[in-house]
Amino acid sequence: MKKRVYIVYTGGTIGMQPTVEGYAPAPGYLAAQLAATPELRDAAMPDYTIHEYDPLLDSSNMMPADWLKIAQDIAAHYDDYDGFIVLHGTDTMAYTASALPFMLQGLAKPVILTGSQLPLWEVRNDARENLITVMQIAAAYTIPEVCLYFGDKLLRGCRAVKVNAVGFDAFDSPNYPPLGTVGIHIDVHWENILSPPAPGPLTIQPFGAAHVGTLRLFPGMDFDVVANVLRPPLQGLILETYGVGNGPVNNRAFMTALEDAIACGVVIVDCTQCLKGTVDLEGYATGSALARIGVVSGFDMTVEAALAKLFYLFSLEAAVGSDFVKQQMQMNLHGELTR
Repeated sequence: MKKRVYIVYTGGTIGMQPTVEGYAPAPGYLAAQLAATPELRDAAMPDYTIHEYDPLLDSSNMMPADWLKIAQDIAAHYDDYDGFIVLHGTDTMAYTASALPFMLQGLAKPVILTGSQLPLWEVRNDARENLITVMQIAAAYTIPEVCLYFGDKLLRGCRAVKVNAVGFDAFDSPNYPPLGTVGIHIDVHWENILSPPAPGPLTIQPFGAAHVGTLRLFPGMDFDVVANVLRPPLQGLILETYGVGNGPVNNRAFMTALEDAIACGVVIVDCTQCLKGTVDLEGYATGSALARIGVVSGFDMTVEAALAKLFYLFSLEAAVGSDFVKQQMQMNLHGELTR
């Protein structure tokens, strides 16, 4: 029997059309384009079903409620398809790709996010290659992960970041090798892929109304801003620090703001601003000072993955106190960190 893939079309450049204000989503257009594409009727291609969302979203408008909608859509069709594709705009694709692994508990089939930098109607585009390739991967390879495919690389979703606003190689996985590479052949690197989960149903973990955020340090920052960000009802903060996790610890206002927030139960996670590398809070005195007041290491997590993980952990019944969240933030749950 031919394999079957389910395509979740949320919006994004891949199906947009030109308007006087620039590219914009066009309802019904992508499905019509796919139906008219002869390559998709080739015997080597799987059968597919496309579910177009209403409204279609430019991904800059994507919200956590939309992540849940995607997860629930996949769960509702999980038993009927061999693999799943999420067509998504590139601007926030890495956030969605980081959130879905925490929502889709017990995932044993491939879920692959992709999109394009140029829409399908353009004579020269990356949409066609991305779509055809992910359809073949989703149908032929039982990869039990949420992945992101772009520019000939299959990446772990919760390791991916957008690194290029205009190139076809828009995404990378700086701290983890690709799950697969595509050239003349599709090469899946099974040694980099998570082990399948124990047999059982796919379940959904919704994200509750967690109050979390990110804050990027910079020289000359007004530390009243830090204090304001850390006020209630904030529960968790990704602090984007310098180098291996360092911050301006000589500034008493900065340290006091962090200490007061931590004393009130706010979880502060230290993630580096650097594209590559890991946080080491024992490497420098400035990092050690942050660790002593209760800031926890995010190791080599991307900011997108760390933020999604905070959403997830504060949504669990076990998250009755900050100690649980702090502990779990430093554990590798879905391949999001190395330590």
